[in-house]
Amino acid sequence: MDTSITFILIGVIILAFIIVTSMVKVVPQRTAIIVERLGKYRATFTAGFQILIPFIDKVRYRHTLKEQAIDVAPQVCITRDNIAVEVDGILYLQVLDPQKASYGIDNYRFASIQIAQTTMRSVIGKLELDKTFEERESINATIVEAVDKASDPWGIKVTRYEVKNITPPQSIRDAMEKQMRAEREKRAVIAESEGQKQAKINVAEGDKQEYILRSEGEKQRRINEAAGRSSEIEQVATATANGLRAISLAISEENGLNAVNLRIAEQYLNAFGLLAKANNTMILPSNLTDVAGIVATATSVFNETRDKKK
Repeated sequence: MDTSITFILIGVIILAFIIVTSMVKVVPQRTAIIVERLGKYRATFTAGFQILIPFIDKVRYRHTLKEQAIDVAPQVCITRDNIAVEVDGILYLQVLDPQKASYGIDNYRFASIQIAQTTMRSVIGKLELDKTFEERESINATIVEAVDKASDPWGIKVTRYEVKNITPPQSIRDAMEKQMRAEREKRAVIAESEGQKQAKINVAEGDKQEYILRSEGEKQRRINEAAGRSSEIEQVATATANGLRAISLAISEENGLNAVNLRIAEQYLNAFGLLAKANNTMILPSNLTDVAGIVATATSVFNETRDKKK
């Protein structure tokens, strides 16, 4: 009897534990659960401690409110110039209304992927192959707009879409590789020619600067030489003037005239010697003992010799 009572108490305790466990729900942060009562929507429980009525209330759906990244599988798209390319991407979305996400559509993730792929094929079909690589931003924006508009009744917000890969056929990739190689070689040739052009310009500029500096130096040299000759002439003239002035003063002093006559006599004799060298025949004056006559004659001879030298 006691044993049966014990088993009954244990069973009651276990049943009470199960009932209490089913009544208490702890919802994690950024999570929402949809609760139905007897098969009809009752409430949306968010993060925190929640109480359910056992056997009447039931958790039907559970949604994360965090942003989700959904991989969009690769698909074949035909471009405007009839090139088959394989395109894949990533779709980012977030549940804003858990009730609509539960009852508005059966599987919002699958539906969003399908709309993204359909829109992708439509957008790629309007572009040529070269443009598909350049227009990624516009492709992403178009897909986001289309999916977001379609998913609004589902309580879903599409935040962005990113194209991961655009893969053309192997033959097209080979042709593109050759085109890129030719373009790189072209840029290399252009860069080399630009470098040679700049080098020649630099050399010409250097030669120009050299010629300018050399001419400036030659100009300055000639100016300096002219200034030196001018200074030399000026100093010679000053020295000559000083010498004449000194001679004039010497003549005006006592016995100065005698010194001058003596100097003229010396010049007369020197000039006479020069005449002897210049001519084979010469006439000697008869009055060599007359000093005054000699001086007068010497003066005239000196002037004649000076004129011959000139």
